[in-house]
Amino acid sequence: MSAFIGLQCHLCHTPFPAQALYVCDRCLGPLEPVYDYDAIRLTRELIASRPKNLWRYRELLPITGEPRTGFNSGFTPLVRCDRLAERLGLRELYIKDDSVNHPTLSYKDRVVSVAATRALELGFKVLACASTGNLANSVAAHAARLGVECVVFIPDNLEAGKLLGSAIFNPTILAIAGNYDDVNRLCTQVADRHAWGFVNINLRSYYAEGAKTYGFEIVEQLGWRYPDHVVSPVAGGTLLPRIVRGFRELRQVGLVDGDLPRVHAAQAAGCAPVINALEAGLEHPEPVRPDTIAKSIAIGNPADGYQVIQTIRETGGTGAAVSDAQIVDAIQLLAETEGIFTEPAGGTTLGATIELVKRGVIGRDESVVVCVTGNGYKTGEVLQGRLREPVRLSRAFKEFESWFETREAIA
Repeated sequence: MSAFIGLQCHLCHTPFPAQALYVCDRCLGPLEPVYDYDAIRLTRELIASRPKNLWRYRELLPITGEPRTGFNSGFTPLVRCDRLAERLGLRELYIKDDSVNHPTLSYKDRVVSVAATRALELGFKVLACASTGNLANSVAAHAARLGVECVVFIPDNLEAGKLLGSAIFNPTILAIAGNYDDVNRLCTQVADRHAWGFVNINLRSYYAEGAKTYGFEIVEQLGWRYPDHVVSPVAGGTLLPRIVRGFRELRQVGLVDGDLPRVHAAQAAGCAPVINALEAGLEHPEPVRPDTIAKSIAIGNPADGYQVIQTIRETGGTGAAVSDAQIVDAIQLLAETEGIFTEPAGGTTLGATIELVKRGVIGRDESVVVCVTGNGYKTGEVLQGRLREPVRLSRAFKEFESWFETREAIA
């Protein structure tokens, strides 16, 4: 059933075996899986007959045996948002809502399902990661399901909800003094020295492929068509290029026709290396020191930054960076219009979409999919002081009536 052949360098196309490798030893480019597309016999009907999880696209994912986890992950809602669209002056707007992904309420459950399965195929006994929170939650949960030892490395200033979301699964948590980029450098050293499977380092080639399923689902849920625009958050750079890779693969195996969407990057103004590079005409982002409430995307030196910039330009896309105030405003707007509570990463993506509409980059009669990748219940502190306080009454009916009359008079 597997069409997975091996790995090759994204830049110089040097082939590599399907091992725990993630960087080319010739040009230092990232490695990515290779498939025998001619051997793939996928139809829309076959996909529709399968369980509604990410493995319905099994032939286009880099494992050689059977899936080991993620049987309830993926196939999250694509929500048509007419009230939000009206507020923004758009005709056709969707939220691809991974804030309800199983089991840890973020898109990371896609990439971890693939990386964890491949880790077991390669014989790893310890599953690990460097994380800003959501990835640690997902790695810890999937490791618990698999009965595998788990070690997660995080910055020591994560939101309480993110910390709880890992600790409940009883992994070893190493809280490192520093930001994500500091944590990632340490983990790279650990991965080189110890035989641990770091999902986003020595297993990154496989991990990243799980993100394609986000793009596969968008096309399938739209009735096997592309939208005109997709707006994606950018942190380490895994998601945006793989959404487009997924779009291309569906066309290559004959499941969809047409032109690719224009794909746009969303970053917080306090951590916008990709947007800075796009605006300066650079090929590679220059590292920045993060300073934003959007901690889940606060990665100042994105591992796949070059691929993000390359992909955006290839699709005719662009990007926008938004302030922390705009991020919180967008979180509230999405909640008030569509009943979806996103974390700051999603607020960043919606905030960037609003900016792109204002600029005329997204036309008012064009279709757009906004990527929401995490759940707001993990990061409630960013809304402190912004929400309406409860009206406190006694249990006496006359007190309610007094409040009700006052309310009606004001209205």
